[in-house]
Amino acid sequence: MDQNENHSPLNQLPWIVWALALPVIAMELVLGLADIGLVGGPFGSAWRIDALQRFAFSPDLMRAMWQVGQFPITEMIRPLSYFAVHSSLTNAIFAVVLLLALSKIVAEVFTPWAVATIFFGAGIGGAVIYTLVPTIHSPLYGAYPSVYGMIGAYTFLLWVNLAAVGERKSSAFSLIGMLLGIQLLFAIIFGGNMEWTAEISGFVIGFLLAFGFSPLRWHDLSKHIKRR
Repeated sequence: MDQNENHSPLNQLPWIVWALALPVIAMELVLGLADIGLVGGPFGSAWRIDALQRFAFSPDLMRAMWQVGQFPITEMIRPLSYFAVHSSLTNAIFAVVLLLALSKIVAEVFTPWAVATIFFGAGIGGAVIYTLVPTIHSPLYGAYPSVYGMIGAYTFLLWVNLAAVGERKSSAFSLIGMLLGIQLLFAIIFGGNMEWTAEISGFVIGFLLAFGFSPLRWHDLSKHIKRR
């Protein structure tokens, strides 16, 4: 048996994928241990709430800063930091799994710089559009807007591949369609919020950035994808 067959798939992840995922993993490791009382002592159970207050993105706060024209650095870091903290361990695990899987595919085609730009561009852009909806007041946190940006980039790759082989390009959007269906179902059962605004915005931004960063022509990109 080839020794390469015994290698873990995790060892094959490009370094940029780990660089994007490790802040989420490290944050959840600390908060998870605090949730079960292994760190932080009697105050550990409040660490997650404190982390959300420190790092979550607040649309109301951003609107207030726009109105007064003042942008303190400690608050402007929030559009970059909110992706690292989640409401629960389960929420973080799903985000990391999606991030690792999708970022690996995207990183096999695009440069590390382009992958990072798609990730943070989708996250920041999603937060900005989230803020532009005046009826939204809930804080935004979690990696999902950035993950949806990776879904957008992945969808672009599928779209190009399907176009190159003469198949229906609309099939490339089946993943985002399925995710939207799941979100709608959960919203009906458990009640929804407006986080989908940032997530769908992240998807569109990711798709457009992937289009702009595409290093190959359509035909060459299709052959590149098939070789993977």
